[in-house]
Amino acid sequence: MPGHRRSAPWRIADLFAHEREATAYDGVVDTCLAASSITRRLGKRPQATAENVRANLLVEANVRRALEPCRENQRRFREALDAYETLRMRAAYLHDPTAPTTVLFLLLLLGLAGSLVLAAWPVVAVAALLATLTGAAIRRHPVWRMHLRHNVRELALTAVLWVREQRADRWERRWRRDLEVHGVGPLMDRIVEALLGEDRDSLLLPDSYEGLRSPRNRQYVIVSDASRRLSRKVAQLEGGTIAVSGPRGAGKSTLLETCAEEADFAVFVQAPATYSPYEFLLSLYIRVCERYLTENGHAVPEFGRLSAFRKAARYVAPAARRVSRYLAFALPAGALVVLGLAAAVRSVGLRYDDAVTGRAQDFWHALTGPAEAIWRGERAGAALVVTLTGVLLWRLRRRRPLDALMGPVRLLTVACGLLLVVASPASLFLDPDVRHHAHTLLTEPNMALPLLLALLALLSLYLPDDLGWHPGGVTLVGNRGRRAIAGTLVVVTLALLYGVSPVHAMLTDSGNPLRVACVLLGVLLVKAGGWSAPQPEPPLVRECRNQLYRLQTVQTSSSALTAGPPQLLAAHTTSLSTVPPNMPELVSDFRELLGSIAQERFARKGRVVIAIDEVDRLGSDTQALAFLSEIKAILGVPHVHYLISVAEDVGASFVRRGLPHRGVTDSSLDDIVHVQPCTLTESRAILERRAPGLSEPYSLLAHALSAGIPRDLMRYGLRIMEIEDKTRFFELTDISRQMILEELAETLAGFRTLLGKQQWNPETSAVLLSFRSLMSHLQHLCPCPSADLQRALHHVAFYDLEGQLGAASAQVPDPSRLLVDEASTYVLFSLTLLDIFGSPDFARRMASAAETSPDGNPDLLAQARQELEVSPYSARSLIRAIRAAWGLAVLRPGDATAMIPRPRSIPCALHSAGA
Repeated sequence: MPGHRRSAPWRIADLFAHEREATAYDGVVDTCLAASSITRRLGKRPQATAENVRANLLVEANVRRALEPCRENQRRFREALDAYETLRMRAAYLHDPTAPTTVLFLLLLLGLAGSLVLAAWPVVAVAALLATLTGAAIRRHPVWRMHLRHNVRELALTAVLWVREQRADRWERRWRRDLEVHGVGPLMDRIVEALLGEDRDSLLLPDSYEGLRSPRNRQYVIVSDASRRLSRKVAQLEGGTIAVSGPRGAGKSTLLETCAEEADFAVFVQAPATYSPYEFLLSLYIRVCERYLTENGHAVPEFGRLSAFRKAARYVAPAARRVSRYLAFALPAGALVVLGLAAAVRSVGLRYDDAVTGRAQDFWHALTGPAEAIWRGERAGAALVVTLTGVLLWRLRRRRPLDALMGPVRLLTVACGLLLVVASPASLFLDPDVRHHAHTLLTEPNMALPLLLALLALLSLYLPDDLGWHPGGVTLVGNRGRRAIAGTLVVVTLALLYGVSPVHAMLTDSGNPLRVACVLLGVLLVKAGGWSAPQPEPPLVRECRNQLYRLQTVQTSSSALTAGPPQLLAAHTTSLSTVPPNMPELVSDFRELLGSIAQERFARKGRVVIAIDEVDRLGSDTQALAFLSEIKAILGVPHVHYLISVAEDVGASFVRRGLPHRGVTDSSLDDIVHVQPCTLTESRAILERRAPGLSEPYSLLAHALSAGIPRDLMRYGLRIMEIEDKTRFFELTDISRQMILEELAETLAGFRTLLGKQQWNPETSAVLLSFRSLMSHLQHLCPCPSADLQRALHHVAFYDLEGQLGAASAQVPDPSRLLVDEASTYVLFSLTLLDIFGSPDFARRMASAAETSPDGNPDLLAQARQELEVSPYSARSLIRAIRAAWGLAVLRPGDATAMIPRPRSIPCALHSAGA
């Protein structure tokens, strides 16, 4: 019976008939409160505590709601509990102390039963006599008889009571599981949600964020629209060059890796930052050869700076170790087998020597007679047939028909081997002496138990591996221990049986060595039937290995010739060294080899993919186009798909083909796939896969800051978790302000570096002072709303260059003016995010903005971030429209404060630790 952890809620008497029911319900409440999905939400807001949740679950109305889906199991549990309690009360009423005579009588009965099982007949007789005498004595004594009757009845009642207790426990466990899954668990979720409040999505409560910590992990990749378009284009083309274009971090490398994994033969390479077309092609050539060797199960040649002796030792030493280990077992085993079977084999040889020798001589004459006639020229037709047969046999050395001819021979060999393996033991049943000894053994009355033990010992060797003795979860006897015990039992049993005369006679029968020899011969024939001649090395494998030697080594050959009389020696030495292939030769050989591989895979409905990544890493679009122009010679191999990741400007060059003139992309690329930034829906799907349980406001915040770029999206998602771990903030207003202001401080530091490289004078340096003052405000970050920081952000976001500098604004050069506009627009974007996410009641305000205007669509925040990379002026116009839809202040240059307030010099006393 389980103990009571605390007093049960008996105030709900009409719902629980037994205290154990109430205790079980209370235990389920504890179990659900300990679940990770509940504990991570408790304590995040003042009213959401474990005590409040428990108090709500003990309210009568909520208890009824929790029990309603589990009524059937509760009824079964109550019935089992009623039956158990009734029987327990009866057992307590009939309880009688156990008498010594009862113990003695039961021990005698157990001894009698054990002696019957062991077939110890003298012990059986003694135990039966004692049990009879004790029973007679008890039957004559009325008090002893009464105690025996009560004790036996109580013993039987205890057994039934244990069965009913186990039944009640089983139904209790079922009811607990039912309550946890369908009753208390769902109700507790709703209660916790209600205690968290209406704006509960503003809390940061992810289930896990392991996917954000490993951005390269392939198990978190989702199927995107770009991947589907790339798969369709690859499936439509038998071969060609497809470019994957998009901004950095958009997932181009992931698309190439996914497509390469789906191909039958694929090589994934990265374009070097400082490329040399010859070195790149050489590296690609080597990768293709190595990949082909590896996929076909052949080792890649190793080229090490070792002496010839050490190279030979590296290859010979492992083989020598294997051979020595093999011989260490083979020689003693062979010697023992030969010693044991020599007499039997020799007797068989002497018995059939004359007959076998005669048959062999006849067969030899039948073979050599025609051969001698052909050799003497007496059979011209047979000579022609033999000649053609020899030519045909040579032609079949590399063809499959030879395997077809060897198939029946292998089948006949295996059949003969199996016949020997089965027939040799079966001959025991035909031996009259063996049958006589077996009959004597089976009819012996004392041999039944030893034979049964021997059979059980043999069967114990073939029990499943997962069986063992694990009492209380502790492994006392594992698989190895069980097998060792079983093997020891088999050996001991066989040793005991060997001393029995019938068993000894059967084991020492004179025909047994011959039977063992036949079984071994049959096993050898079965092994020989599975042997096949080593297949010749495929031509492409040999070609790839030769090309690796050619491309990675320099081979030198020399010869010397000495001529003349001994006193006048003349030496002539010749040296030959290989020359590395030049670029045209390398291109020709590469195309030929890759074409052969592609033709082989295409015949098997396979696909060959060469993925070239990081072309956009070369720098400018001019360098990338020059790289494509250099490697254009290796493109266009039949049945080969080249996938090349390029930057957006290279993709734009392909889209503009022929306008106003044709470029290298027109002739190098067959098609292009543009990878666009993720939409809000796609960003949510990525974050849901990598951080389950991340609520919508945080997904929207990461999407807006990353502009929908997957790499930045995961980086900002991890940044959210980092801020939560560092500051212990859980509210959207606190985390978003901290994150946006940190990102703004880092970005403004970069802008200040760029502005510092421009030319300024005393009249125009006020611009730098404005940015410096704003960065001073961002020095001590804090989620607390600050009016001074808000005015400083407005001052820079709506910066009026003419109003601040007056006539000196004309002295600001255009590059500096553009940098100021870009920086102020980015500050306006950050201020907009701060106003949207840093204010309470986000869900209501988002719904209101979406209903007010199309510019209230949350996805426009990421589009505004994308527009910042195009032009600060178009981005500012879009941001102003977004602010109007969300009901935020829309100022114009000159409306902001003329001066930035002085920043505070010390951190916030409330959030100094988190800052």
